[in-house]
Amino acid sequence: MPSRQYSKPTLERVEIHPLVLLSVTDHYNRVAKDTKKRVVGCLLGQRIGSNVLDVTNSFAVPFDEEDKTPSTWFLDFNYLEDLAYMFKRVNSREKIIGWYSSGPKLKKNDIDIHKIFYQYCDEPVCCIIRVQDKDNDDTKADGEEEEELPTKAYCGIDCVQSDGRHTKEFAHIPSIITASEAEQVGVEHLLREIENISLSTLTTEVNHKSLSLNGLSQRLLMIQKYLNDIQENKLPINQDILQNLQLIFNLLPNLNKKNVIKSFQIKKNDLMLNIYIASLLRSILALDNLLENRIENKNKEDKKEIQDRKNQQKITGDEDQLFNHKTTNDKDSGKDKKKTNKK
Repeated sequence: MPSRQYSKPTLERVEIHPLVLLSVTDHYNRVAKDTKKRVVGCLLGQRIGSNVLDVTNSFAVPFDEEDKTPSTWFLDFNYLEDLAYMFKRVNSREKIIGWYSSGPKLKKNDIDIHKIFYQYCDEPVCCIIRVQDKDNDDTKADGEEEEELPTKAYCGIDCVQSDGRHTKEFAHIPSIITASEAEQVGVEHLLREIENISLSTLTTEVNHKSLSLNGLSQRLLMIQKYLNDIQENKLPINQDILQNLQLIFNLLPNLNKKNVIKSFQIKKNDLMLNIYIASLLRSILALDNLLENRIENKNKEDKKEIQDRKNQQKITGDEDQLFNHKTTNDKDSGKDKKKTNKK
């Protein structure tokens, strides 16, 4: 029995811009947050050359599907065409190049949705953009999952079945996150605003430094693995990559020079002096707060003791007054008795 035959996709890479990720996340938070539903929308962009697809923009499309019967679904294509026309009037270079889904995985009815997009472009793409974090157990079980991009791209290929029938199936395409200089600046400003209010500024800066160092460490390990694979003849030599690595190594400072070592020592001593002064200041402030606290507690105790004495004196004074009043009454009654006896 002959096996299946597949056609090869012409696309080699899909480049996704940050604006698309932000739009999909906003669409999901507005429509399907805290639910098991997914959102679907349209991707806009252009083709660079013959094998690279540049996804620069997107917009949401009304979509609904049955959970029990996945073959029953609704996508408002009239809304899609109207909105695509308005986007085209703003930027004529952005055309319909495919569609997106919040996934997190492909479903059976996705190939049916994908077939309809062939009327808008010759080779549409389907991007699964994950907007929710994976379970902590999965990330702990497999450390590589943390480095995985939240996007997966697919294109449709022709498949000839063993009985001669022609069908469409999805084929995976590599996808990357790319950004222009203006987009990078915008994303950096956006990330600066997203901070945990409970953390101090110093803690936030330390976290940023830690993340930067972790990213640098991962890239250095990646370079090391690539060079080891070349040395073991697992990968062919790429002169462009080696040239970029050589440029990176040439930009590294020579730490063996005396002036560089001296500069590092001076900078280190200045930082250590700042830390030492800050520690002294912190200790002095702690002692001052302790003394103020003790003085405040002592004043409260003195006030309470004075108030207790006043209350005690008041009680004692009332008893003395009551005793004197009783004595006076006894004397008056004695005088009355003597007068009666004389009579």
